[in-house]
Amino acid sequence: MNILGINGSPRIGGNTDILLDRVLEGARYEGARTEKAILNTLKFSPCQECKEVRDDGLCLIEDDWLPLSEKIEEAEVIVLASPIFFGSVTAQTKMMIDRFHCLWRAKYILKRGSKKKKKGYFISVEASQREDFFDNAKAIIKNLFATIDTCYEGELLFSGISHKGGILEYPDALKEAFRLGERIVS
Repeated sequence: MNILGINGSPRIGGNTDILLDRVLEGARYEGARTEKAILNTLKFSPCQECKEVRDDGLCLIEDDWLPLSEKIEEAEVIVLASPIFFGSVTAQTKMMIDRFHCLWRAKYILKRGSKKKKKGYFISVEASQREDFFDNAKAIIKNLFATIDTCYEGELLFSGISHKGGILEYPDALKEAFRLGERIVS
């Protein structure tokens, strides 16, 4: 099984990144091949809503988004991790998602979508106790997953954790992340 973890946090080694690593570790333990993409280290532009567009679902802008989109297409499972910023996913995550507008157009307007179904999971951490923030972020992730032919299979959501590495004070959360990785494969 080929699993792609996508870290949408600007903070490497932060709570979201730690949880993503634990999920991927659990998946590797069960024999999966894993890869992690860190959005904050990639150089790509936000969607430019180009006047001229391709009809095959690919974006015209040639930057680091294109190889990432190819990895997403090849993966059997996507684990997307983003902390909550201002009630939603991070700018890095949203910027990546918006670039799939070209694929959305090909799939829903031109009826040229892929039929390859994959599984998707969402991991998120936020500092407050606002469940509606998670609801907003999940709606965005579910829209992305629908566009990239990915079934929303599950989530790990943790609130009330703000400082870097704070998730390490919650061993049950780390175990839950590892077990999710195992379950994804089995």
